[in-house]
Amino acid sequence: MADKLKDPSTLGFLEAAVKISHTSPDIPAEVQMSVREHIVRHTRLQRQTTEPTSSTRHTSFKRHLPRQMHVSSVDYGHELPPAAEQPTSIGRIKPELYKQKSVDGDDAKSEAAKSCGKINFSLRYDYETETLIVRILKAFDLPAKDFCGSSDPYVKIYLLPDRKCKQQTRVHRKTLNPTFDEHFHFPVPYEELADRKLHLSVFDFDRFSRHDMIGEVILDNLFEASDLSRETSIWKDIQYATSESVDLGEIMFSLCYLPTAGRLTLTVIKCRNLKAMDITGYSDPYVKVSLLCDGRRLKKKKTTIKKNTLNPVYNEAIIFDIPPENMDQVSLLISVMDYDRVGHNEIIGVCRVGINAEGLGRDHWNEMLAYPRKPIAHWHSLVEVKKSFKEQWQGRAASFDSESSCPSPKPPPTP
Repeated sequence: MADKLKDPSTLGFLEAAVKISHTSPDIPAEVQMSVREHIVRHTRLQRQTTEPTSSTRHTSFKRHLPRQMHVSSVDYGHELPPAAEQPTSIGRIKPELYKQKSVDGDDAKSEAAKSCGKINFSLRYDYETETLIVRILKAFDLPAKDFCGSSDPYVKIYLLPDRKCKQQTRVHRKTLNPTFDEHFHFPVPYEELADRKLHLSVFDFDRFSRHDMIGEVILDNLFEASDLSRETSIWKDIQYATSESVDLGEIMFSLCYLPTAGRLTLTVIKCRNLKAMDITGYSDPYVKVSLLCDGRRLKKKKTTIKKNTLNPVYNEAIIFDIPPENMDQVSLLISVMDYDRVGHNEIIGVCRVGINAEGLGRDHWNEMLAYPRKPIAHWHSLVEVKKSFKEQWQGRAASFDSESSCPSPKPPPTP
């Protein structure tokens, strides 16, 4: 066999044959068998010396293969491996396996980061004194905030939207499973309970710096577990938070569009439970509505100012002329402002409606378009204005025509 391998013609053929990629799935088994027959019988010297033609669907894949896949040095003292021993998928890198592990790992890390333990409390309503009694029982599996691997937790209790009446538990030192067992009383008429929310904020006490917030629980429906006639124990997961959520209030307005006239009417009806911005515990709110087109503010209009109230009633209509073909380009930014006679007017909260808005803002807009000439009214929660979005719409107002309509899109340039 060694003499046969020393034959120059045989050696040249083997070098060409070995250059065929061993990992290609398209090499026929008969080609491999014929290589062995050539060595033994010295027949059929004209062999295929290039890579077999593969199917078209692999052409793009092969363009990404490195040129170094050809074998540069082979020990010719051994026979070629049989077809059954060709390289298989075993040992190849499978990115999907690593990707799955990575995703699972990220989910586990994020879930661990958001896990802030549980809190146990109970609710009961005293009909004689018209008082809601909140009993903070205990907390379980709180995260460690101190270097010693423990925390000094306490709980703040609010009955929203009233934030002036704040109560809190005692601080429990060096524990992740504190038992509070403290009662707190909130005077409130029974008929108002449906509009109230219970807000529990769990903090870690720090003697020398700012207290760290562990998390919070917001119970939107006080009648979630019972009718409050008897004391009912409730367990809730503590949600991760870095600062206390602030309830900015809500605004009700209606939208109505007349396609034939190209007229959009927004009627500001009223607001409720607005955030107090003045030292008197009230605000001087008014509503400003900005018409945005492709990210630019085209027009703004505002309502009258209501003095010293957190629940203003307006019933004022604001009209914009917008052609039907431009309705998919515009949106409305509704800002509830607090008027200040001396300094700058402050933003209490905002909401947005339009085809590119989120959540209720998009649904309200689509409902208006689906039912033309019909006023559609909804309550919208106010949110804090984001800095990036604030810079976007507070830029220089674009030019606007006399009809206060959104300019028509520019035609495409002619070649």
